This record gives sequence, C-alpha cells and structure tokens, in this order.
Amino acid sequence: MNFEDGFQFIFSFIPRRPLEWNELIKQSYEIGYRSLLLITLTGFITGLVFTKQSRPSLAEFGAQSWLPSLVAIAVIKSLAPLVTALICAGKVGSSIGAELGSMRVTEQIDAMEVSAVKPFKFLVNTRIGAATIMLPMLMLYAAFVSMMGSYLDIHLKEQTSFAIFIEQAFSKITFLDYASSVIRSLVFGFTIGVVGCYKGYNTTGGTQGVGRAANAAVVTSMFLIFIEEMLILQIINYFR
Repeated sequence: MNFEDGFQFIFSFIPRRPLEWNELIKQSYEIGYRSLLLITLTGFITGLVFTKQSRPSLAEFGAQSWLPSLVAIAVIKSLAPLVTALICAGKVGSSIGAELGSMRVTEQIDAMEVSAVKPFKFLVNTRIGAATIMLPMLMLYAAFVSMMGSYLDIHLKEQTSFAIFIEQAFSKITFLDYASSVIRSLVFGFTIGVVGCYKGYNTTGGTQGVGRAANAAVVTSMFLIFIEEMLILQIINYFR
C-alpha cells in the first residue's frame, strides 16, 4: 500500500451527510450476522481448549480455584479481541476486497461515477462504518461464548455452579479491561474496513487482480492488527 494514497483514502472516509443508512444497515448485517456461526464455533472452542490446557498447570501449584479468573482475564484482555479481529480480517476483509475489486474491473464503479452517484460514499463509507461498529459487538459475543465453553469444561470436571463460576471469573476484571478491549476492536474494525476497501477499490489487472486484492486485504489487515495490538497495549499499560 502506498502510504500517501493510503492516508488520502483514510481521510476521505470522513462521513458526509446525508449518510447511506440503508446501505450501512445492510453491510452491518452482512458483517455481523453472517459472521456469528464462525465466531460461535471459534470462540466456544477457544474457551474450552484454553481451560483444558490451563488446568494441569494450575493444579501443579494447587491453584485450580483460580481457573475461572485466569480464563476470564485471558479472554477479555487478549483472546476475544484478537481472535475476533483475525477471523474478520480473513472473512470480512477478503469479502470486501473481492466485492469492490469485482465492481472495479467490471466497470460498475465507473458507471456509478458517470451517473452522478458517489460510489465512495455508497460503497466505501458504509463498509468501513459497518466494520467499525460490528467488530466490538462480535468481540463481546466471542468473549461470552468463550466463557460458556470454559464453564462447560469446569462444570463437567468440578460440578461448579454457574453463579460461582461467574463470581470467580469476573472478580479480577476491571472497567479498564473492558474499555481497552472495546477500543482495540474499534481500531481493528476500522483497519479491516479501510484496508479491504482500499485494496478492492483500487484493483487493477482484471479477474486475477480481484484475487490479488482479496489476498492483499487479508494479509495487510492481519499485519496491521498485530502492530496495533502491540501499540495499544503499550499505551494502556502506561496508564495502569
């Protein structure tokens, strides 16, 4: 990605009235609802597996009672935001890149420009906005599902009640932990939307270019997500 073009692309996203609310709602549905099944399966398995892997290590120190708290801290602080972002980078980023890339090479975007329709506002703004809005919601849902996976394993092993599990799990979670996860998800969602739209909107090279745009959207989004994760955590830890 050319940095000068990239910054121009980002700044041109600044919302302009009137907003395309119908298209924004449609894209939010596509990004959010259609990602639920994958998020559910991945989140549940993540919580279940992390619990199974952590139990033997805690048992060595006689600290199995800390298992719910450990899982909650790991899920809320790290796993839910990062795993959700990576899943959406692969699913949503590639979809946006391929969709806009296909519209570019088939000259649909050019036709919109000729007919006095603003394709950037209709196609790009709505997708970036939808990705930014839906990522935090999907992250919170992924955290909930992961905790349910953890509870299932703990309940089957130790017959712990749900009320006790919740009390133990969230006893060490602070407001800053929730806020930092939501903020990171907002940034990740914005990144996925911008990169996917940029790669798709500027596709060249015919049908092969569509595939390259989708692939580049995924790779670039994932790389930027890890960089942002590191930088945001450094900033948050500074204020702790």
